[in-house]
Amino acid sequence: MRRALALAEQAMFTTTPNPRVGCVIVQDGRVIGQGFTQPAGQDHAEVQAMKDARARGESLRGATAYVTLEPCSHYGRTPPCAKGLIEAGVKRVIAAMEDPNPVVAGRGLAMLRDAGVDVRCGLLEQEAREMNIGFVARMTRGTPWVRLKVAASLDGKTALNNGVSQWITGAAARADGHAWRARACAILTGIGTVREDDPSLTVREVQTTRQPLRIVVDSHLDISPAARVLADGNALVVCANGDAARVARLRDLGVEVLDLPNANGKVSLPALLRVLGERQLNEIHVEAGYKLNGSLLREHCVDELLAYFAPCVLGDAQGMFHLPALSSLDDKLTFRFTDVRTIDDDLRVMARLVRH
Repeated sequence: MRRALALAEQAMFTTTPNPRVGCVIVQDGRVIGQGFTQPAGQDHAEVQAMKDARARGESLRGATAYVTLEPCSHYGRTPPCAKGLIEAGVKRVIAAMEDPNPVVAGRGLAMLRDAGVDVRCGLLEQEAREMNIGFVARMTRGTPWVRLKVAASLDGKTALNNGVSQWITGAAARADGHAWRARACAILTGIGTVREDDPSLTVREVQTTRQPLRIVVDSHLDISPAARVLADGNALVVCANGDAARVARLRDLGVEVLDLPNANGKVSLPALLRVLGERQLNEIHVEAGYKLNGSLLREHCVDELLAYFAPCVLGDAQGMFHLPALSSLDDKLTFRFTDVRTIDDDLRVMARLVRH
């Protein structure tokens, strides 16, 4: 199963909106086939593994399949994998976890059992769940997993008061951040960051065949048509009661504009996440300024922090989050550390919001 998880990791950047899945098929103690999920519409991990075994001249009859997610039971872009395993004569299927997709949700395992296949589920379940944390979130609550990335000094400052922020952390930390960009379905930022830094928000430091969608929260459509984030049209600008002429100008560039106002004339961030869930986006990677960061936290739209700290102090400068003052510690946002490690000279801290 660990080998199957390692195979699934090879699909980290490419399977969206599908989950990342790995499969290893064993016969008499020998690995006879292995595979991982291909891009949407192509082979699932089980099909790849069965093809691999057959290409080696191996028989699948009586074999055991280790798969990191319950084999699917329905016809979607591809036929059901559970049916394929049954027809191949696989004797035993060991799955790491049930599929959270309500269309499957145990039906694949039931189909296998009904056909006389010995089925076990739960081996390395937590590791498999982490591999597909965004897919699980979207399937169980209807919204993507939101990971907010910040790069700061030891005193929690992300930019000087004049807006200068490049570069607080080192090259290794920036490359690590690009790997997190690459696994996301979309990268979200705000108009303030676009104005200050004019970022492209593309994946450059790691190899990938897919660039995530870029989303800009821009209530008044102040974004320049020349902004680098809009360069190839793989962008979505979200506004609140946007001016028709500005909307038309962006659409002429091939940029989609979404109007999602809240009662205060700003973009409704919870509504945006619901729309992104409906569009089958699993993971959202946020790289924004302290104002949008604060708004996302305040509206309970963040699941996880990805924070890089450089060994320096900046003093009077911009912070990580713009949040209102608290009158009681009972009102604080509480996180749970999940990973702390050094990245060259910098420190990377990952923490998840504790939801009550």
